[in-house]
Amino acid sequence: MEVYKFGGASVVNAQAVKNLAEIIKNTSQTNLLIVISAMGKTTNKLEELSNAYIFGQENTHELLEEIKTYHFNIAAELFGDHQHPVFNEVANSFVEIEWLLEEEANDAPDYIYDQIVSIGEVLSTKIVAAYLNGEGTPTSWVDARNFIKTDNTYREGKVDWDKTEAEIQKHLLPVLKKGIALTQGFIGSTSENFTTTLGREGSDYSAAIFSACLDATALTIWKDVPGVLNADPKWFDQTERIPQLSYHDAIELTYYGATVIHPKTIKPLQNKNIPLYVRSFLHPEGAGTQINGENSPLPVPSFIFKVNQVLISIFPKDFSFIIEENLSDIFNLFHQHKVKVNTMLNSAISFSVSVDHDEEKISNLITELSVLYKVKYNKGLELVTIRYYNQDTINRVTANKDILLEVKSRHTCQMVMKDKSAVE
Repeated sequence: MEVYKFGGASVVNAQAVKNLAEIIKNTSQTNLLIVISAMGKTTNKLEELSNAYIFGQENTHELLEEIKTYHFNIAAELFGDHQHPVFNEVANSFVEIEWLLEEEANDAPDYIYDQIVSIGEVLSTKIVAAYLNGEGTPTSWVDARNFIKTDNTYREGKVDWDKTEAEIQKHLLPVLKKGIALTQGFIGSTSENFTTTLGREGSDYSAAIFSACLDATALTIWKDVPGVLNADPKWFDQTERIPQLSYHDAIELTYYGATVIHPKTIKPLQNKNIPLYVRSFLHPEGAGTQINGENSPLPVPSFIFKVNQVLISIFPKDFSFIIEENLSDIFNLFHQHKVKVNTMLNSAISFSVSVDHDEEKISNLITELSVLYKVKYNKGLELVTIRYYNQDTINRVTANKDILLEVKSRHTCQMVMKDKSAVE
């Protein structure tokens, strides 16, 4: 039994859905769970709609119509005849949003967000399942919310693994023993059956949850790249595919910001020793990348770039030491403001971190930190992480840069930098 996961780019239009169907048709897997994200940039559009509704803007109708048109056009290209049952299924899914939009936004914003944004995955899977069935690939559509159980942390649902595994083993496994099933990434539900989401780009994580709870033989994530590359092609003209990497290296790369795989994806697979394959839906014949328990160093250095960084440096006002008690207070404030630390360095009298620039979060955090500490910060920086670095790789990325912070371990080097021309 295997799990396939397809992201938004693999179902961005009718031709992409047809390509996905060919991949499924050509697979030798007969007991297969397919996990699918929302189509294209639908999640972004639904986020816009959610924010417009929450803040009482007047363009909610226009945004909803744009999302409707996009999905109905794809359905029309795939099925032609508007009498096909899928058109009613898609329309009924939109009714869930329409009912919500008719009421005043009295509920908590994160709850509203999850009820609206989650519909993207429902829409995509309804359309793809109908197309697979029409093309002679019998496929059962199943609702991920019946299986993935979370707490009430909306927008970042924490999985109840015991309940989730029990539901999957009891109700999903019998379906898969009969053939192919198709479900949604990114979404789950609370004990009260309210929809939750697992965090942005969480469909990879969903696929890993299903894989672990099913004791799958493998998980394949289908991407628009030929596998895991040693750098993002938008930053490097020449990149190399990494044929194999260990769970440990994959966790490290995703932790530092590699975007090819969601950071939470690896650990559930490692716990069950389930191999993860990253393959190209554009060239499905390619070998891709295998991630498994074989501990071998990466064949080439890997580069991860994060832009729009803020370097925050924190000092005691009385010039005492940054001691454990202070660090505990500081980390607690970062947690309260939901600010993730990308790299950090501490000395006797200072603690410096690089974080993503979110104007509201960072401003509130600095205000609160400033009550007890002296705080300095720099904006507009970039963070470069090199896994398996050497001096040549460092020289390559630091040309014409000033390094404001540098952290090195045996295998990893992180540098927060700014263009020399831009240094104040």
